[in-house]
Amino acid sequence: MATSPALLSIEEYLRSSYDPDADYVDGEIQERHLGEYEHGKIQGWIFQIFNLNRRSWATDVVVEQRIRINSSRVRVCEAAVLRAGAPRERVAQSAPLICIEILSPEDRISRAERVLADYFAMGVPNIWLIDPIRRTAHTYDGTGLRVADPYNLTVPGTPIHLDLTEAFAALDE
Repeated sequence: MATSPALLSIEEYLRSSYDPDADYVDGEIQERHLGEYEHGKIQGWIFQIFNLNRRSWATDVVVEQRIRINSSRVRVCEAAVLRAGAPRERVAQSAPLICIEILSPEDRISRAERVLADYFAMGVPNIWLIDPIRRTAHTYDGTGLRVADPYNLTVPGTPIHLDLTEAFAALDE
């Protein structure tokens, strides 16, 4: 007879560490795919661009940030962009300005959409999904996943932008 795994409390999860860090969804630990060159290269490039522009864009960027979506979910965001005056929380509970996820070859779009939907439900206003293998990007909102401008990801009403041409060219350097 098969038994279901014992559920972990969110408090136990928050006291634990995983290598690499893992999402917590409704009592279960969910592994994340990462570690490939393209994934790491794009993540590093995004961090560098946001860090270089942090003053003029009035932002702060963190990678691999635990974000508490609600009382039963914590996602580990690959790049979370915070407003300059946002609270500095060990585990973010305030919605970031931007949540950026990066696909790895093993990732499934259906799983990515569940993660992005959690960010949307939390109130994150800008949600980006970048695929470094296919060299494409998507945005996510209340209507679901949409193909993004092939050259730039932007935050309307701000100077914030990621030049996707530069990002994908960095993979070839």
